[in-house]
Amino acid sequence: MSTRLRDYDYELPPELIAQHPLPRREDSRMLVLHRDRQTIEHARFIDLKNFLRDSDLLVLNNSRVLPARHFSDDGRIEFLFLQKLAPRRWKALVGPGRRFRTGVAVSIKGIRVEAGKYFPDGGREILLSEEVDFQRSGLLPLPPYITRSHGAEDETRYQTVFARSDGSVAAPTAGLHFTPKILAAIPHVFVTLHVGTATFRPVKTDDISQHQMPPERFCVSEKAAHAIRNAARCIAVGTTTVRILESVYRQFGEIRGIERETDIFIYPPFQFHAVDVLLTNFHLPRSTLLMLVSAFAGRDFVRRAYEEAVRTRYRFFSYGDCMLIF
Repeated sequence: MSTRLRDYDYELPPELIAQHPLPRREDSRMLVLHRDRQTIEHARFIDLKNFLRDSDLLVLNNSRVLPARHFSDDGRIEFLFLQKLAPRRWKALVGPGRRFRTGVAVSIKGIRVEAGKYFPDGGREILLSEEVDFQRSGLLPLPPYITRSHGAEDETRYQTVFARSDGSVAAPTAGLHFTPKILAAIPHVFVTLHVGTATFRPVKTDDISQHQMPPERFCVSEKAAHAIRNAARCIAVGTTTVRILESVYRQFGEIRGIERETDIFIYPPFQFHAVDVLLTNFHLPRSTLLMLVSAFAGRDFVRRAYEEAVRTRYRFFSYGDCMLIF
């Protein structure tokens, strides 16, 4: 198994990056990978139940995306508020950073915001003139590869139908395909991981084993842990769910109810203990998410699957199609 960053790259025609959700969530295509036979088949997400056994258990991340994206009143600077540090003091991502150097001030909705220090992970300290919760009064933070303007559809479609626990700055996108009807037909439980910068932070080291994941908070209830321990197969919906379950198993040798942080970085080779099947979207080249999927299914098999997805014009990334990996 390779730890070279370049081995997790692939060519993607820009027109395959989904800019809008489909009219119906359940109409996504689904590429099905069978690891034991090294075979690939084409299916539809609406037929997911047909691929599962009655004793299988879906495990889904119910974190809710916060409307934490704001623009300065002059429209020149974008802010993504990540964390409240103290009264009138926040941590945020800012772009373009060159326009907001330390000591510079602009306004957001008439509130004065001043640039403070830089954080090692690329975040910025933001000092407010008044106490305002900018995580709950803005827009949902669409990924940068969605190049269109924010639309009304995003308020509902960039959120899973089962989102309950506020805290993410990006959607756990494998869950976006589910409708209440589909979910009601399959046994399932919820866990929570609040998606922060760790999930989409770029890998900058040529040796991926040197990459460090910032911690993200997660929670597994006792009820969910009991169901997972007693399931015949655990079907993880999304890479965030995988990181929760494998983190807990690594700590205790089983799934327990717990609330804490994880900085687990899953890349080849990795021995999975808690997850049997993975449902996931297609991920960016050179991303930690692609590395996790490569660890689960094998780098060469995943590369072949992505080539097939490109050849047959699957839709990629957050609003795109999905993969089911057995």
